[in-house]
Amino acid sequence: MVNGLIGRKLGMSRIFTADGRWIEVTLLEAGPCTVVQRKTEETDGYEAVQVGFGEAKESRVNKPATGHFKKAGVAVKSLLKEFRVEKDSALQAGDEIRTDIFKAGDKVDVSGTTKGRGFAGVIRRHSFAGGPGAHGSHFHRAPGSIGQSAQPSRVVKGKRLPGRMGNKKISTLNLEVVDVDLDKNLLVIRGAVPGAKGGVVVVKHSVKGSE
Repeated sequence: MVNGLIGRKLGMSRIFTADGRWIEVTLLEAGPCTVVQRKTEETDGYEAVQVGFGEAKESRVNKPATGHFKKAGVAVKSLLKEFRVEKDSALQAGDEIRTDIFKAGDKVDVSGTTKGRGFAGVIRRHSFAGGPGAHGSHFHRAPGSIGQSAQPSRVVKGKRLPGRMGNKKISTLNLEVVDVDLDKNLLVIRGAVPGAKGGVVVVKHSVKGSE
């Protein structure tokens, strides 16, 4: 059995529990994903399946990729991702993977690309406190001293400075699956996951949660 799916973030909502409490949840359109290639120890050196998600126009895909999909006998997909499987897995090209690999109560890890915030200063990017607000201080939102004088006479690597904020791949670990809708390919995840509405996410069974 494959341990994950490619999906898309639909947005956040809230649901009410049986005891009347409400909890924040994220709705994910997870799959269906189609197996495009089965990789084996003999041919590739490891056991995995390459799965595709989302429809794409054939005219938007180059010829090598088009041939790759035709060889598998599946429609052209917009996204491809590999998941490791056991050697005795029966999955083959053309098989479909759906949300039934998850159930309510499972723990999952969700990976996505965070929202891009553009170029940001140290106060927004790193939560620096800044200087006094009065006019006379002349020190308000600047980072302050960042280096040394004679020794080592350079700025140390890793110094927190202004720069690009967001637009990075982030994984949120050990989230709980609240509900699974097989008919609509929906996963209801408790809490927030990385990315904006419509962003691509990868959902996997949590290693921590399975221990």
